[in-house]
Amino acid sequence: MRKDDDMNQHRITPLTESGLLTALSVVLALMAVYLPFIGFLLVLFWPLPLIVLVARHGLRWGIMATIATGVLLGLFVEPMLALRLVLAFAPAGVFLGWAFARGMSGVKSFLLTVLVAILGQAATIGLLLLVMDVNPLTMQVEMLQSSFDTTLHLYEDMGMSEEALATTRAEIEQGMQMLNYLFPLVFMIMGLIYGGIAYVSGGKILRRLGHDVPQFPPVHEWRLPVVFLYLFGFALVGLYWGGSRQITWLYQLSLNANALAILAGLLQGLVLLHYLFRHYKVSLVLRIVFYLFITMNPFLAQVVSMTGLIDMIFDYRQRFAARNQK
Repeated sequence: MRKDDDMNQHRITPLTESGLLTALSVVLALMAVYLPFIGFLLVLFWPLPLIVLVARHGLRWGIMATIATGVLLGLFVEPMLALRLVLAFAPAGVFLGWAFARGMSGVKSFLLTVLVAILGQAATIGLLLLVMDVNPLTMQVEMLQSSFDTTLHLYEDMGMSEEALATTRAEIEQGMQMLNYLFPLVFMIMGLIYGGIAYVSGGKILRRLGHDVPQFPPVHEWRLPVVFLYLFGFALVGLYWGGSRQITWLYQLSLNANALAILAGLLQGLVLLHYLFRHYKVSLVLRIVFYLFITMNPFLAQVVSMTGLIDMIFDYRQRFAARNQK
């Protein structure tokens, strides 16, 4: 009799926990929709209940909880909005929980989660284009353009010269066109942010619950592949050919590749600085000041980025460590 009670309790536990985590997902989603200021931050943590549920009880429970969350959300908000939230954020959470349960390595699970998050964002855009014939990215650019126009009218009323207004308007238009070109990179950055937050926060919660979560390598050991340096070189050639011969698709592709390579170089350069600061025992406060100063200064950021790209070939950390051993 006791064995049957234990079996029933074992069967009820996933169901009970699934119900609680599903309710938590619905509450987080509703708060993200209706709270104007912190809603954007809350939606980033929306996949956490799914991560915990899949890691603890399996993929089947996570899929059922995702469906239930979408249905319940559709009762409280617009069904299309509920479907967009589920498509955008649920796949990354379900996949990461599955990766944690399978014991996948930290780097592999993180990179694949970022890829799934990017695909989820793309699926949301595709849904809006298919059903409503609306591109939300274009809408965001139009809203920014309208905001800038209002600001320029305000400057004009304040007596700003026509020449200065024309210069500012030209710079804004150029920036808007550049933003249109960089939409693919925006997708990647959004996926990187969503995947990173899900990985870090989900891993911490599961470790607190007693689960063995694969660890990410320490920051000073991060090494990006040399392919980013080659990507940077090919992007420069593509920018020249696309710009000089008016090949729009080549120019746009090369622009995104160039920006991606520069960001990768900046990350590698900051990791190299972190390694040196750690070796010479620079205080944490000074490190943060240096990092902020570098990222906010375009010239220094470019120098650090180029150093990081070159480091992908020469591996200055290995050379520095070998010299210290001698």
